[in-house]
Amino acid sequence: MKLFEGRTAVVTGGAHGIGRAVADAFLREGAAVHIIDRTPGDWFVGDVADKAALERFAAEVTAQSGRVDFLVNNALPLMRGIDTCSWEDFSYALAVGVTAPFYLTKLLLPAFAPGASVVNIASSRDRMSQPQTESYTAAKGGIAALTHALAVSLAGRARVNSISPGWIDTTGAEITGADAAQQPAGRVGKPEDIAETVLFLCSERAGFITGENICVDGGMTRLMIYHGDHGWTYDPGNGTV
Repeated sequence: MKLFEGRTAVVTGGAHGIGRAVADAFLREGAAVHIIDRTPGDWFVGDVADKAALERFAAEVTAQSGRVDFLVNNALPLMRGIDTCSWEDFSYALAVGVTAPFYLTKLLLPAFAPGASVVNIASSRDRMSQPQTESYTAAKGGIAALTHALAVSLAGRARVNSISPGWIDTTGAEITGADAAQQPAGRVGKPEDIAETVLFLCSERAGFITGENICVDGGMTRLMIYHGDHGWTYDPGNGTV
């Protein structure tokens, strides 16, 4: 018997990249999978920032499956920096990255099966930044904090955790050289690395884990970088090493 036979998973932003890998992993393990994505395809086509679209999607999931075992909030917020990001851009990023995960969890909560699990996809940018990334970084920081708040509120009804991916290549390219070697794990991440972590957090093996954030980034957020150490140099011209 497959790991999630007879279970139902919901994945936002599931048409490509990490979301597609998560959906495929659930299908491989026998789950029925509901996807919402803006990209046209054989799933519910809609924008998670649209309240009415989320309500229609939740109603469709409940009508078709009657239960929800796993919810993965993965839809990607807009990345714009303080120099170019408008009020509307920033509000939209937060709508996709924070408001939609909160509201979809709320909408689906009555259908949560015993032992339900919510996994929010945050980012290693919830703890570190590059210039001109404010909208995305704020959204990812918000969903990381939302995770532990929901874990406490939903105690006994669902476990809620988040994953913070680092550099995940979604193009299928073979990345070598310095881009790979700089990572303590020796390579750039793949969408499947995140998908397998999602499956673990949704499984009974993670039954004592809730309110937690797992950073899956090849060790990059643990790597200390100082000018002049271990071959790293700072270029004042563009602020990079």
